[in-house]
Amino acid sequence: MRFAGARWERADHLLLDALHACGHRRPALASAARALSYAGEHGALWLAAGLTGAVTDRPRRGPWLRATALTATAHLGSVTLKRLVRRPRPSLPPIVTVTPAAPTAPGGRGSAAPTRPERAARGRGVFRPVVGRHSFPSSHATSAVAAALVFGALRPGVRRISVPLATAMCLSRLVVGVHYPTDVAAGALLGAVAARAGRTWVHRDVANRFRRRRRG
Repeated sequence: MRFAGARWERADHLLLDALHACGHRRPALASAARALSYAGEHGALWLAAGLTGAVTDRPRRGPWLRATALTATAHLGSVTLKRLVRRPRPSLPPIVTVTPAAPTAPGGRGSAAPTRPERAARGRGVFRPVVGRHSFPSSHATSAVAAALVFGALRPGVRRISVPLATAMCLSRLVVGVHYPTDVAAGALLGAVAARAGRTWVHRDVANRFRRRRRG
């Protein structure tokens, strides 16, 4: 059992290292991962999407609001579990996407003092400030998967956007190096379980309307 656990841990670290290295080699991928990670903090992207659906899709306003509440509840559940497990985050260096060359003084007499924008640009990493010190499970993955499933069930067209976006959100946490793959997998599983458990509650209005039509 101990040997099997060591193999899983090694695979966890190797996969994280491989995806994090992709961010080092591809600045565009790193920037996209950073943007997704910031957008997913506290489930902000998904909560905003759910509230937008409630405003724009009036016949399904109730289900949209309940789906948004379910997403928020799943996120809070993952945060609570994270504080119980207390797994430390990976210790990886940030990906530097902007490293300007030092300017040369006129006449070739060495480097001139860098300007304030240049000093600010040096060492700008893909993603460093993270909310909390604990890693398992990934709350980004939990809220992303929960929202993708419950929102996609409300509108089939939404599923074609929400599922790939949720997948990209999960992968972004590995590219920026703040979660292990098992953190993301556990978060995604928690989100899927929450979506499954709350499906009947979210679609309560739709189910009642369907029953009334059949009786009529």
